[in-house]
Formats: sequence, C-alpha cells, structure tokens
Amino acid sequence: MPELPEVEALAAFLRENAVGHVLARADLAAVQAIKTFDPPLSALGGLEITGASRHGKFLDLDVSGLHLVVHLARAGWLHWRTGLPPAPPKPGKGPLALRVHLDDGNGFDLTEQGTRKGLAIYVVRSPSEVPGIARLGPDALEVDREQFAAILKSRSGQLKGALTDQTLISGIGNAYSDEILHAARLSPFKGADKLKDDELVRLFDAVRATLTDALDRQRGQKAATMKGEKRSGLMVHARTGLPCPVCGDTVREVSFADTSLQYCPTCQTGGKPLADRRMSKLLR
Repeated sequence: MPELPEVEALAAFLRENAVGHVLARADLAAVQAIKTFDPPLSALGGLEITGASRHGKFLDLDVSGLHLVVHLARAGWLHWRTGLPPAPPKPGKGPLALRVHLDDGNGFDLTEQGTRKGLAIYVVRSPSEVPGIARLGPDALEVDREQFAAILKSRSGQLKGALTDQTLISGIGNAYSDEILHAARLSPFKGADKLKDDELVRLFDAVRATLTDALDRQRGQKAATMKGEKRSGLMVHARTGLPCPVCGDTVREVSFADTSLQYCPTCQTGGKPLADRRMSKLLR
C-alpha cells in the first residue's frame, strides 16, 4: 500500500510533470472507483492543473480550484504515460481505473491490481469534502512530540493499530508501522497507553527518522521506480524468514484475516515470538 513517503513523492512528481498543463480529459475505466458525482469527472476537462499535494495517504491534484483526489488503497498505483492513445479505454478491462490526458499528449493511468478493489477517486470543490480526509488526524511528519505523546496516551489498543489509525496520526500504513516499531525496538502489541517516557521518545524519533529517510530516498524517483525503492529500504516488513539486518535473528510474522505484520524477536520482544491473536493471548 502506498504510504506517506510514496504519496508525497508522487505529488512531487506530478508537480514537476503535470502542473502547468491543461487536463484535456479523464477517461473512467472502472466505474466502481469514482465515489462522487457533483462535480462530474467531465468538469475537469479543459482546466489547468495548478497544484499537487498530499493529505495523509490521499493524493490531491488541484485542477483550477476543483480537486481530483485519489486514495490508492492496497494495490493501486500511478503510471506516467508518454504519448497516450487517443481512443478511450474499454471499461472493465484489466487493472486500469482512470486515464488522465494532458494537453501535450502525455498523462497518467491509475491502476489497481487484484480482485479486491479499493482504489477511490473523488472530484470535489474542497478536499475536506472527502470523508476520509475530513477524519484525518495530524500528519505523521507534522505532529510534535507533545502532541504525539498525548495521542498515544489516549489510545488503549496496540501500538501497531494506533500507528495505522488514520484518525489518530495520518500517513502511516502497514509497512512503515512495522519499520517504525523495529527502529524503536518496541513490540507491535504493546499497549499504546502503556509506553514509558523513554519509549515514547524512541517511538517519536523512529517515526520521524523512518519516514524522512524513506521520503529522501523517493525524492527524484520516477513513478515507475518508487515501489522498488521502497522495498529496497525495508528492514523487517515483507522479510519473513530472512535475517534481521540489525541483529541477525530471523524476522517473524503474525498473520491476520486480511493482513500480516513482521517483526524481529531479538530487537522488539525480548527474544520471544508473538502468538497469533486469533489463537491465543499475545505476548507483550
């Protein structure tokens, strides 16, 4: 799932390649992806793209005061295209959800792989009209230490869930929460409201360092290379069975119904493996 660093890098890429061009037209290929009807998607045609930004994990293209807002969900991505074919795509064919044509013949595709479709497209007059944006907590790179501590102390659930709850802190998803917790040397199942002061400091510093490092590595990347750059920098996420780059212990996994997390027992849980929550009580 694209998270804060990737979405911010995509916004920067669009600022460099799309801002200043006229959006000639937008072709919808996946009807289920569009979540709004007023203004219509066709209202964007003929308007200049004047900005590109990010709200949490939402990508926001400012089109002369109208906003094309996209949430890429788990398997969505943006692909830059040079010399787009003029014929509109056939709806329902392949992973294509939306094709955006610019006035110079270039543009981009929004695609989503797999059968579970979650990519969402909104055309709104203000980003705050998007329900998910209206509910966002403070941005993970803008929240200060005191605010961060107060947010976590108010949360009684697990750290993993607190970091990925967009209404608490926005921008962190499954992958970077694993990386942050590994960097902070904290169990994903430790209670968010049970952190000691030194643990809060470690976690806050890990959030800043992990996301800033990932964003620095993504800056200047083309959209086509961002996913590979993200994978290359991961320490534990999606590395089940591989040695931890810090201590050499084997990275382990806890699986849930529709997701999983990865962690290092030596670095994070005192050497103890975590049990599957569906089967037994978690070790903390």
